[in-house]
Amino acid sequence: MKLMKIIIFGANKVGAIIASEFYTDNDITVIGNEKDKDDSLNKLDLSFVEGNGSDIDVLKQAGVKNADIFIACTASDELNIVACLTAKRIGNPCTMCFVRNEEYKASLGIAKDAEYNSEFYIDIVIWPEELLTQEIFRIITVAKALDVENFAGGRARLLEYRIEEDSILVNQAIRNCTFPKDTLIVGITRGENLFIPSGETVLQKDDKVIFMGLSHSLDVLAGKFFHKKGFVKNIAIIGGGNVGLKLAKSLEGLKFKTKIIERDEERCNYLAEQLSDALIINGDGTDLELLNEENISDSDVVVSVTNNDEKNLLCSLLAKQLGVNRVITRVSKNTNAGLFEKVGVDVSVSTQTASMNEIKSYIYGTNIGILATVEQGKGEVLTILLPQNFENTKIMDLKLPAKGIVGIVQRRNRIIIPNGTTQIMGEDNLIIFTSSENAPIIREYFKAD
Repeated sequence: MKLMKIIIFGANKVGAIIASEFYTDNDITVIGNEKDKDDSLNKLDLSFVEGNGSDIDVLKQAGVKNADIFIACTASDELNIVACLTAKRIGNPCTMCFVRNEEYKASLGIAKDAEYNSEFYIDIVIWPEELLTQEIFRIITVAKALDVENFAGGRARLLEYRIEEDSILVNQAIRNCTFPKDTLIVGITRGENLFIPSGETVLQKDDKVIFMGLSHSLDVLAGKFFHKKGFVKNIAIIGGGNVGLKLAKSLEGLKFKTKIIERDEERCNYLAEQLSDALIINGDGTDLELLNEENISDSDVVVSVTNNDEKNLLCSLLAKQLGVNRVITRVSKNTNAGLFEKVGVDVSVSTQTASMNEIKSYIYGTNIGILATVEQGKGEVLTILLPQNFENTKIMDLKLPAKGIVGIVQRRNRIIIPNGTTQIMGEDNLIIFTSSENAPIIREYFKAD
């Protein structure tokens, strides 16, 4: 990956996370106010420019004329939009704009359409709450799954499941498991560690196992090994903000019984206007009496998506105490994700992680992208487009410089779940699972010349 000049407007936590990801291999400049600067930025080898990223003089001082990428991630949509448009006017960086307002996302999304074609536009609009909603929706619709990612237009998938104490898979070597054809185990998280297994690996209670394969084959696998009861039917959402509303809209028409618990009465009235099928309850999701009255224990899934991590955790633990089998919880701080799961939350999801995937996919090059991250960034799913002149090679002879598994081969319209004898060739698209430590090594191996 060639060194790039990246300018980040926003010295907040989001800006610091982006800078931390890319500063070792790129020239990073952060624009912001010293008094609001996140402490972690002081530990990074980067340049800092005091000021407003929508100011022409500040942008020039930051070197926007020579920038490859300009990312605006302040708490103000308007500042981010103006800064991106101004940066595009002065130089020609790829502009990435964070927004929190759905109307801005919709308006900016048409900027490159033919009817409105202009040189004055924003390249990539990132609405973190939309990305988070999409992730939660995928997880909800597959019973018992801890994570779900769709590939190749939904024809292939990644599913993550926990091995429970009474599972027939406990203490079984992978090579002895009768998994359906066209499925692969690509990763296992045991305790705090994620690793790439072999056929000799013995599955243990509480292992979180990551499968890749054809969607139909994974459905068969799920029904055989992981679904103890029928499909998800009843869903309770705690928090009727943007994520709660958008999630409920996505679920409408899919035969789910959905209820939303929202504390603000005015917001409840708005939700009732926007949703035709969902039951809207005005109340506090931390009120145990209310949860009992509303039979929250009958829910197949409870999703807590307020804007407060502590409240989400409390709501989730109360739901678990009342007997809810599966709880999905939003976390604002990535550092809380692992903690939440340790104390009983089944799945924790973060807007920061979802947003980083979008940014990584562009920065890592034209033939290499990141389709997903799993286990709070411990694992990565890479997409690698092989060059036309790539020499035909069997998977068993592919000498990867670090541990990884080719889980899917997409050859034009054909989807192949490979084994060691599968031959890959030029213009194949490989979907590879690896750890975050090994991902840069594998990306470097496949990078375009």
